[in-house]
Amino acid sequence: MASHRRPKQPSRTRVTVLTTAAAAAVALSANAANAAPSEKPSKDEVKSKVDKLYEEAEQATEKLNGAKEKQEKLQKEISAIQDTVARGQEELNGLRDSMGLAAAAQYRTGSIDASLQLFLSSNPDDYLDKASTADQLSAQQVEALKKIQEKQRELAQERAEASEKLKDLSSTRTELAKKKKEVQGKLAEAQKLLNTLTAAEKAALAAEDARASRSASERVNLGDTPPASNFAAAAFQAAQTQLGKPYVYGATGTASYDCSGLTSWAYAQAGVSIPRTSQAQANAGTRIYSQSQLKVGDLVIFYGDLHHVGLYAGNGQVIHAPRTGTVVRYESIGNMPFQFGVRI
Repeated sequence: MASHRRPKQPSRTRVTVLTTAAAAAVALSANAANAAPSEKPSKDEVKSKVDKLYEEAEQATEKLNGAKEKQEKLQKEISAIQDTVARGQEELNGLRDSMGLAAAAQYRTGSIDASLQLFLSSNPDDYLDKASTADQLSAQQVEALKKIQEKQRELAQERAEASEKLKDLSSTRTELAKKKKEVQGKLAEAQKLLNTLTAAEKAALAAEDARASRSASERVNLGDTPPASNFAAAAFQAAQTQLGKPYVYGATGTASYDCSGLTSWAYAQAGVSIPRTSQAQANAGTRIYSQSQLKVGDLVIFYGDLHHVGLYAGNGQVIHAPRTGTVVRYESIGNMPFQFGVRI
């Protein structure tokens, strides 16, 4: 006879878990259905973010410029040391040769002394430390050995210095690559944001930039502020010839410039050498903290970390290379956080 058992009822705990899971699934589905799609940033929001990225790129650019300048300086110093070492080695070889000739002459006469035998068979660094040996040397031989010792010490020191500079150069090149990658990353990020804009929005931004830029053919009221010096006047006049040239990070002219590239180029045309970076240029002359005391051709330093520089043009205007996407132009000094001027 078949058995008829009552089906086992699910436990209260299991029912509760299943009910909770089902409710959660329904809630998630409802939230997903009701969630609004992420809104596309507006043109102004994109511009604000892009401007910030460009500013960060310029900060990294000035550090990049500093690393480049250091690299070039180290390469010159290393080359100079290597030339000195090569000349010193030739001189040392000559001194050794002269001692060798003296030994050969004594050998031919059968009278080679112990001092020269020691010289030919060992390092002369500890040669003169032995009184018994020194007594056997003539005054001329003593002088020759002293010269050899001194030259050996000089060469050892110069080689050690070159080795340290080569290590410094290697770390500088690593820093250079890092900063270059940082700049490129910021610019790529900015371009990615710009690519989210419509054609009309891009055109509107381009029009805004065009209005902000002043081409060389446009007249700007610069007032009658006198130049800081003849050199400053010449530097300012040189910078004016570059109005309209595009900003390119790391560029020093004449096809394009970054901010400190323009100012260093301009002063070079006046026959004055100033440092490459804005931070170094900030310490290149006498600081002027009052805008009312600025004169034409003075350097003008902006931002708390001193990462931007231009030339004072008069009447509250500067001429500068602003950032990526712009050109060398006049701009109100009040558009950026003024720190101080520098009179070269």
